[in-house]
Amino acid sequence: MRDEKLTTLIVLATVLSLGHTVDHILRGDLHWPLTLESVPFIAINLAIYTFIALGLYFYSRNKVGPGFWAIFGSIAVAFGWLAHFSPFTDQPPRYILGAYESVVAGWLAVACLIVLMLVLIVATGYAGYLWIRRPSARYRAP
Repeated sequence: MRDEKLTTLIVLATVLSLGHTVDHILRGDLHWPLTLESVPFIAINLAIYTFIALGLYFYSRNKVGPGFWAIFGSIAVAFGWLAHFSPFTDQPPRYILGAYESVVAGWLAVACLIVLMLVLIVATGYAGYLWIRRPSARYRAP
């Protein structure tokens, strides 16, 4: 059975992720005209949004359960941390702030990233809770 709170968290995280993708585009991570440097950005985003779309499709048909979202969310949180908050990143929040001429735009981009990470953490924790709490047989196709 599909959990509406989890679905809402996933949709909210997706909307915030789209906002963060727009931030990357505005900061020049997608080169135009397209070059070989654009390929990783396009491939990563294509993979992310394909997994989300397929996950939502299969979740709505009870083919996957909250375990899928717990695992996917864990990977997403780790990816977000490595990409923007780890000591090894080249795009920390300070870099994002400095990439915009407008202070407001910079803070909006950083706020979107922070809220995205918080929603991902909550969604992942909630999915994990549902995964542990409910037997997997409830998520099998009828």
